[in-house]
Amino acid sequence: MADVFLLSRLQFAANISFHILFPSITIALGWFLFYFKLRFSLNGHPVWMRIYRFWVKVFALTFALGVVSGITMSFQFGTNWPGYMETVGNIAGPLLGYEVLTAFFLEATFLGVMLFGIHRVPGWLHTLATLLVAVGTTLSSFWIIALNSWMQTPTGFEMRDGVAHAVDWWAVIFNPSFPYRLTHVLLASALTASFLIAGISAYRIIRGDNKQAPKLALKTAILVAALLVPVQIFVGDLHGLNTLQHQPQKIAAMEGIWDTQKGVPLLLFAIPDEKNRTNHFELAIPKVTSVILTHDAEGEVQGLNDFKGLHPPVAPVFYGFRIMVAMGMLMLIVAWISSYKLLRQHQLSRGLLYCLVAMSFSGWIATLAGWYVTEIGRQPYLVSGLLKTSDAVTNIAPENVVFSFILYLSVYVILLIAYLHTLFLMARKAVEIEEIQPEEKPRQSRHHLKNTNQGATL
Repeated sequence: MADVFLLSRLQFAANISFHILFPSITIALGWFLFYFKLRFSLNGHPVWMRIYRFWVKVFALTFALGVVSGITMSFQFGTNWPGYMETVGNIAGPLLGYEVLTAFFLEATFLGVMLFGIHRVPGWLHTLATLLVAVGTTLSSFWIIALNSWMQTPTGFEMRDGVAHAVDWWAVIFNPSFPYRLTHVLLASALTASFLIAGISAYRIIRGDNKQAPKLALKTAILVAALLVPVQIFVGDLHGLNTLQHQPQKIAAMEGIWDTQKGVPLLLFAIPDEKNRTNHFELAIPKVTSVILTHDAEGEVQGLNDFKGLHPPVAPVFYGFRIMVAMGMLMLIVAWISSYKLLRQHQLSRGLLYCLVAMSFSGWIATLAGWYVTEIGRQPYLVSGLLKTSDAVTNIAPENVVFSFILYLSVYVILLIAYLHTLFLMARKAVEIEEIQPEEKPRQSRHHLKNTNQGATL
């Protein structure tokens, strides 16, 4: 049987992998909902309300699974990684507490108004509730990424009797990697939500929904994705340069660089061989990695052999990085082609619609790949240079971890299948409802009376 260290790592990986799927959607989907609701509030057109009503249900479903999986994930700190809280609990505890106090309570308070108050509170209050829920999801990511970034690049603390104590909370929160990591995560969420909205909307159109709501939702999401993918590539480059400065061993693993060298090629493909400290079957472009990382074709990049074994496992970081980049480039191509077609021809071919359906969860793939690069790339440390992962693990019997791991994994597989089934079932039901129900009448007010044709079928 595997030892408790490996089993605990696998269990936590399963927990975080399942949990991160849902915040990666809700963080940005909250802002999409605010945009949809604001458009309805400004012009009263019912198409925006129909878009809002469909996607607020998706938000509620996704938010619920994110909360449940987040709670079970937090148990791991006590059951599997007690050394973590014993060593850095004085920093991790308050940051997690701030997330609950400033973000989760805000979301939980106004989520009910957003979901059930649309006909019970004034329109402006409902729009404000939607905004505050979006702010809450973003605040939540702020605190979580602050803690995770501190674990990557710890600052603002001192060690007393083997325990970390904060001496500068500003330095703890705004540590060197935090701005890049937070921006990267928020953009990743925006792209994840964009492709989900586009994919589900394309699915509705394929199923025969010829109304304006799915078409407008698809167009909005695709244009957002087309604008943000290049921004994400730029931020990713800045994040990489920051990582090179503070975690050069992670960059060396990402690029498969074993020996410190100048004029480093970009490996499009290779099979890293950690045992023999080399790569096999390399497909490379000369000097491009040096250009990217140092902005100099002859720039020097430190290799893994300089770190004397204190570097992450190479293969998962190497492959994870390439999966993330490949998915990002595919997103760019699909978003730009779709945007061009929508802006010039005002419709998409059936082939592109099917492509968007297939890309519905492309953000999940890119997010998981990037997260694995980030977290595995920090090894062998749980907190870089401060606490090794092996020093924080529990000493409970491996059999106990096996039981809980299998239980978690089974439940997560069932929940994920149920989530995906429910999502597409909601899309099919939306098509049926659109077929049998008339358009909602637009809200009339002193600002909208002149729009006498707004109640027409779109």
